[in-house]
Amino acid sequence: MAELKLAWRLARREMRGGLSGFYIFLACIALGTAAIAGVNSVSRSITTAITEEGQVILGADIRFELQNRAAEPDELSFLDSQGTMTQTIGLRSMTRLPDGSDQTLVEAKAVDPRYPLYGSLETTPSLGFDALFSAEDGVYGVAVAPLLLDRLGVEVGDHVLLGNAEFEIRAVIDSEPDALSDGFGFAPRLMFSRGGLAAAGLIQVGSLVEYAYKLKLSPGASDANIRQLRATAESEFPAAGWSVRSRSNAAPALSANIVRFSQFLTLVGLTALIVGGVGVANAVRAYLDSKRSVIATFKCLGASGGFVFSVYLIQIMIITTIGIACGLVLGALMPILASIALAEVLPVSSELALYPGALAFAAVFGYLTALAFAMLPLGRSRNVPATALFREQGFDAMGLPQARYLIIAALMVMVLAAMAIFTSYDRLIAAIFIGSIAFAFVVLRVVSYLIEYLAKRAPTVNSTPLRLAIGNIHRPGSLTPSVVLSLGLGLALLVTLALIDGNLRREISGSLPDRAPNFFFVDVQSSEIDAFTDLIREKSPDGKIVSVPMLRGRITEFNGVDVREIEVPPSGRWVLRGDRGVTYTKNQPENSNLTEGEWWPADYSGEPLVSFSDEEARELGLELGDLVTVNVLGRDVTARIASFREVEWESLSINFVMVFSPNTFAGAPHAWLSTLSDPEADPAAEGEVLRAVTNAFPTVTSVRVKDAIELVNRIVGQLATAIRAAAAVALVASVLVLAGALAAGNRARAHDAVVLKTLGATRRTLIRAFSYEYLILGFATAVFALFAGGVAAWFVVSRIMTLPSHFLPDIAVITVIAALVFTVGIGLAGTWRVLGQKAAPMLRNL
Repeated sequence: MAELKLAWRLARREMRGGLSGFYIFLACIALGTAAIAGVNSVSRSITTAITEEGQVILGADIRFELQNRAAEPDELSFLDSQGTMTQTIGLRSMTRLPDGSDQTLVEAKAVDPRYPLYGSLETTPSLGFDALFSAEDGVYGVAVAPLLLDRLGVEVGDHVLLGNAEFEIRAVIDSEPDALSDGFGFAPRLMFSRGGLAAAGLIQVGSLVEYAYKLKLSPGASDANIRQLRATAESEFPAAGWSVRSRSNAAPALSANIVRFSQFLTLVGLTALIVGGVGVANAVRAYLDSKRSVIATFKCLGASGGFVFSVYLIQIMIITTIGIACGLVLGALMPILASIALAEVLPVSSELALYPGALAFAAVFGYLTALAFAMLPLGRSRNVPATALFREQGFDAMGLPQARYLIIAALMVMVLAAMAIFTSYDRLIAAIFIGSIAFAFVVLRVVSYLIEYLAKRAPTVNSTPLRLAIGNIHRPGSLTPSVVLSLGLGLALLVTLALIDGNLRREISGSLPDRAPNFFFVDVQSSEIDAFTDLIREKSPDGKIVSVPMLRGRITEFNGVDVREIEVPPSGRWVLRGDRGVTYTKNQPENSNLTEGEWWPADYSGEPLVSFSDEEARELGLELGDLVTVNVLGRDVTARIASFREVEWESLSINFVMVFSPNTFAGAPHAWLSTLSDPEADPAAEGEVLRAVTNAFPTVTSVRVKDAIELVNRIVGQLATAIRAAAAVALVASVLVLAGALAAGNRARAHDAVVLKTLGATRRTLIRAFSYEYLILGFATAVFALFAGGVAAWFVVSRIMTLPSHFLPDIAVITVIAALVFTVGIGLAGTWRVLGQKAAPMLRNL
C-alpha cells in the first residue's frame, strides 16, 4: 500500500508539466466515447419519450386493431364496456381535382367525435370536429397534410374528389397526436369523418382497411390492468385475429428500428474507439520513450519494474478519465442536437436529460479500449534495463512484454468484444462485425509486413531520395505498421459504406425502375376486374397487365404453437409482424422457382396447401410438411407447407411470402391486385393511365412505382447520411492516430535527419525522401482499403441484400486521393519541424 501511495504521488508530480504529448490520446478516447455515448443517449431519449408519452402516441391506453374487417357486434360491445372508445379507420386511396386533371395517393383516416382520446389534433385554422368534418350542403369537410396542398396545387377552401364523393378542404393538419403509432406512410394524410368515409364508398369487398379501436380506461388503470384486459379479450374472442398494443408499447416497430439502428451506429462508434486505441498505444509508447531518463533514474534508485509500471499506469488512467469525461459531456449533449434535427418526426425531448446507463456503457468501452492498447507499451517499460534507457535504444527493440501483460490485454479485448456482441439487437451481425475488425487488424499487419518485404527486396534505384524512402519503409522501427494500421481500417470502413450506399442508389435510381412495373393497382373489385383490365389495355396497348386475387392474413401458429412463443431471429421477425398479403393460384407464379417440394395439380381439392418463400421459411425454421395457421377475415385457416419458392423481391413485381392452393379460400370475399408494366411509357402516358383509372374507378388505389422509389431513395439517403457521419468519426480517429503515429516517430526522424545532414544531405533531398515514403505508404494503404472495402461491400450487397454489386471508380479515386493527402500532408507537417533540429545535441548521445 505504501508503494502504491508513493506511485500515486510521483505520478501526480510528473503530470504537473501538463498533457503535452497526450492530446491525440485524449482526442481518440473522447471521440470514440462521445460517439457511443451520443448514439445510445439519443436512442434512450427517443425510446423513453415513446414510453412516457405512450398514451398520446398510441392515442389510447390500449388499442385493438383489425385488418380488412370491422369488429362484430359482440366484440364491439365488449370493447365499449371497458372504457371510453374511439374508432379510426385507415386506408389508402386516390384524391383528385374535380376536373380530373390531377390526382395523388393519400393516407385516408376516418375519425369519430371522440377522437383523439389523448393529445390534441392541431390544425390551421383551429376548428372543432363539426366545423372540420360535418356535411354542409351535402359536402363533407377534410383536414389534410401540407404536402397534399403542394401536390395538387390547392388551398384551404378548395374542393377535391375522393371515391364517389366531393369534399371541401377546411384545414391543414399541423400535428396529429397518434401519427407515430399508425406507422410509416407513403402518402400525405387526409382526415375526415366516418360519415364522409361512407359517402365516399371507399370500403368495398376485399378492401385493404385498418380498423383501430382505441380505449381510454378509468383513471389510475395500471399496466397490470391493461395486461389483464388484453388477456381477457384474447380468451373471450380467440378467433378475432386482432393485434393489440398498449401505451407501454405504443410504437413497437419504431422502437425496434431505433434500437437496431442505434446499435449499428454503436458498432461503428466502437470501430472509431478501437482505431483510436492504436493512437493510444502510439501515444503511450512515445510518452514512455520520452521518459527513458526518468525511468532510468527510478531504476538506479532501486525502484522495481512493478513500481515503474504502477507510476505510468496511474498517469494513463488519469488521462483516460479526462478523455472519457470530455466524450461523455459531448455524448450527453447529443440528444439536444438530435431534438433540433428530429423534432418534426420523432419524440425527442429538447430538455437536457442524462441517461446514466448509456454514459456508463460508453465509459466502460473507453476504459477497456485504453487499457487494452496501453498495456503492451506499459509492460515493456517494466523490463527495460537502465543501461538500455541511457542509450538510444527505445522500447521497440525490447520485444514483447511479459506474458502476464499479453494475457491481460487479450482478456480486455475479449471483454470488449463480448460487451459489443451481447448488448446488440442482432448478436450474429455484431459478432461478424467484431470478427471483421479483428480480422482487419491481422490483415493490416500482414499488409504492412508485405510492404516492408517488397521494399526490402526492391532493386536499387539511382535516385537518392527514392532510395532513402524505400530504406525507411523496411528499416527496424519504421512507420509502415503504424501508418497502414491507423489509416487502413478507417478508410476501409468508409469505402465499404460508400460502395454499399452507391450500389443501393444505383439500384434504386437506375436498374430497379427499369425492371419494376409502372403501376400497382390495389382494391380492384371482382365485379370491376374485367372492365378495369379492358381500360388498361385501351390506354396502354403495349403494356403487360398482371392481376392476382389478394387477401390479408396474419400468421398465428406454426405446427399448433403460438408464434409469440417462438424464438425467431431478427431477420425473420418481419414476416410475423402484422398482416401479410396472401393469394391463391392454380399455377406456379412466373417470377418464382421451386427450391424444394412440388406444386399442386390445377384441379387439386385436398387439404389446404401453401407454398412458402424459401429464405423466410429457413429463417423461421420451417420444413416441408409443417402446418401454418393464418387468420384471414377473423377465421383461422391451417395449411400444410407443400413447397418452398425462391422469390425475387428486388423485382418489385407481385410477390407473396405465402401462396395457397385455390381450395383454401373457396368462396372468401377478396379484391384483386394488379400491375402494369410498360417500359416504353413516358410520364405523359403514365399520367393518362393514372387519370383514366382514377376517374373510372375512384375506389381503386393507384401507386406509381417511380414515386415510391423516389421516396425510398430519399429515406436511404437520410440513413446513409447518418451512417457516413458515423463512419466519418472513424476516419477522423484514423487521421488522429496517423498524426500520432507520425509524431511518435519524430524522434527517430530527427536522428536520421541529423545524421544525413552531417553526411551532406540537403533539406530538399530529405523532404523529397520523406514525401516519397509517405506517397508509397499512402498509396499502398489506399489499395488495401479499396480491396478490403470492395470485398466487404460486395458481400453485403450481393449476398445479404441479393442485389447486383458494382465497383464504383469515383469511390476508388476519392479514396486514393484522400489517403495520399492525409499521409503526405500530415507527414510533411510533422517532419518540417524535425528538419530544423540542431545536430550537436543529437550527436552527443550517439
